[in-house]
Amino acid sequence: MATHYGVAVLPARVRRPRDKAKVEAGVLVVERWILAALRHRTFFSLAELNAAIRELLEKLNRRPFKKLPGTRREHFEQLDKPALQPLPAEPYVYAEWKKARVHIDYHVAVDGHYYSVPHALIKKQLDVRITKNTIECFHRGSRVASHRRAYQKGRHTTVPAHMPEAHRQAGDWSPERLANWAANTGPATEKLILTVLAARKHPQQAYRSCLGILRLGKAYGDDRLEAACRRALSLGSHSYKSIESILRHRLDGQPLAEQKELALPEDHDNLRGPSYYH
Repeated sequence: MATHYGVAVLPARVRRPRDKAKVEAGVLVVERWILAALRHRTFFSLAELNAAIRELLEKLNRRPFKKLPGTRREHFEQLDKPALQPLPAEPYVYAEWKKARVHIDYHVAVDGHYYSVPHALIKKQLDVRITKNTIECFHRGSRVASHRRAYQKGRHTTVPAHMPEAHRQAGDWSPERLANWAANTGPATEKLILTVLAARKHPQQAYRSCLGILRLGKAYGDDRLEAACRRALSLGSHSYKSIESILRHRLDGQPLAEQKELALPEDHDNLRGPSYYH
């Protein structure tokens, strides 16, 4: 920020108020001549408070010094104002930086949202600059992708130019390979993976979720994963978190309950019937 505005910052030492005696004296003057003067007044809006502070501030700046000639306003006009620089054309934008590795779906995750980068950078580590409105990705100092920031968790922001030709995933990953891997576990797992892939506009956006589901077989075994997928399909829930929860709570070992269609009673206090609206 200091570089943006063309100024230098010289921090004072911790617990050494004499390092910035002028600042401490200025704070004391404001407390005495502005805050103390307003301490018994009640304000009902920020604008009203600011107007009162502005009035007292102007009065303080016009008040003559006791040991020096002139006023604070005159010293500002003579010393500070001629040295001031014009403000930059653009305001300073606060940004945070993080490192992110590109997944096989050529997206990086930022606060639960996924942003695409050129597919040639799969498995590379990038520097990500995060501001309120933009996401910028850098590789070895060069910007490789820029997106408007989105705040929907679990969603994707994808630039078509970042995708491999003919929607083929670099590194031999493809929907067919994921489906074949799932088929080795069982038909329910294969059906669930195909459902997850079909739910996305671009199948590559589902690779991360599919890999997470299939890797649950290593932790819980293929038989349990197949049973969990069967239960998830019956419940209409196809997310990684749902299947992981089924396995973690051992719900995959329970028999599937048959869903019976509930019939509405013919007579009930809360059923008005068609005659009510006549």
